[in-house]
Amino acid sequence: MDRAELAGFLRSRRERISPADVGMAAGPRRRTPGLRREEVAQLAFISTEYYTRLEQARGPRPSGEVLAGLARALRLTDAEREHLHLLAGTPPAPAPGPCREVRQSILDLVHRLPQSAAFVTSATLEVLAWNELAAALMEDFSALSRRDRNLARRAFLGPRSGERLLYGVSDVAAFSRHAVHRLRTAAARYPDDPEVTGLVRELRSGSEEFARLWDSHDVDAQPAHRKTFRHPLVGPVTVDCDALDITGRDQQVVIYTAVPGTPSEEALRLLAVLGTQRMDTAR
Repeated sequence: MDRAELAGFLRSRRERISPADVGMAAGPRRRTPGLRREEVAQLAFISTEYYTRLEQARGPRPSGEVLAGLARALRLTDAEREHLHLLAGTPPAPAPGPCREVRQSILDLVHRLPQSAAFVTSATLEVLAWNELAAALMEDFSALSRRDRNLARRAFLGPRSGERLLYGVSDVAAFSRHAVHRLRTAAARYPDDPEVTGLVRELRSGSEEFARLWDSHDVDAQPAHRKTFRHPLVGPVTVDCDALDITGRDQQVVIYTAVPGTPSEEALRLLAVLGTQRMDTAR
């Protein structure tokens, strides 16, 4: 345990958080930047005296439960939480669950990609963010609940109509294997997360195919790099598929692009217009 470095790290993280960030009133006569020590202690469910001793490099080694409370109170990122455990001399606990917050820079990237359908997925294949062309090519994700935006659930259990078309893509079998691989990785990384375990349990009980693929224990599934969507308005759209990992977030940016000069490129251009018109009409 590095008491001095731990004290400095806690103090620096405390000073960067405003009371408004955690739903507290600033109040008068606040001379310290960020939160007060007693406020951090309250949020972490520990005594003010104990937290003060930690910041003064006089405290005993904190337990895993105390560190979890501090990480939550100080809104630490996964990297900061791991650093906190390292300074305390305690092995880092597994992340509580997949990250669902998409960085603003990634959101900006998705919306600025020209002539590309792009979206962001979580470790469990929940669609977290998307641009207008992705919505036009696949579906309007903004009209769906979190549950219905999960691509693994759609692949194996189908949309509410009961059809298992997965937007009419040509690589349903390959995507299904890839989805099982992603979920197996997520289950190993977040073994105590109820959403992850609940999703796997739901898919195993509701889909014989998922149960068969899950029980095969294959871990080398690769998604297709080119696929064709059978779109109800513009017909077949063949796209190249690229997935970019977001470091530290366990997320992916998926980008669909058509080969320049092909009918599929023209179809995407038409979809961009049709999608915008549908949104304007909905207003």
